[in-house]
Amino acid sequence: MDNEKNSNKPDSVYSKSVKAGRRRTYFFDVRQTKGDDFYLTLTESTKRFNGDGYERHKIFLYKEDFNRFISSLEDVINYVKTELMPNYDYDEFTRRQEEWEARMNEEGEENNGVSTSSPRKVESDDEIDW
Repeated sequence: MDNEKNSNKPDSVYSKSVKAGRRRTYFFDVRQTKGDDFYLTLTESTKRFNGDGYERHKIFLYKEDFNRFISSLEDVINYVKTELMPNYDYDEFTRRQEEWEARMNEEGEENNGVSTSSPRKVESDDEIDW
């Protein structure tokens, strides 16, 4: 029965994922309908604290709503950035992620793809020195 259910699930035509910390990942998938139309699924996947699988929340976004969705999303993000938290460094975590990925790539190349260490926890006032 599960195989039947999964065989009816539309395949992803294009996907992007965004790691957001240790427990959360966002997935953006373009899917195709039987009628050759396209829509997006936005999924938040969070690892459960007890380690027993993942919890997922999904939004389906249809082409007729793309422009209004993007416009509203930009509006609320800009409101937070400019009105509620104008002094916050919104690029801080992007820089940390890029530095961590670069370090992991360097270590992977040095160890033939096998990483031997894990990243240390960085507090908000720490400078990254890896």
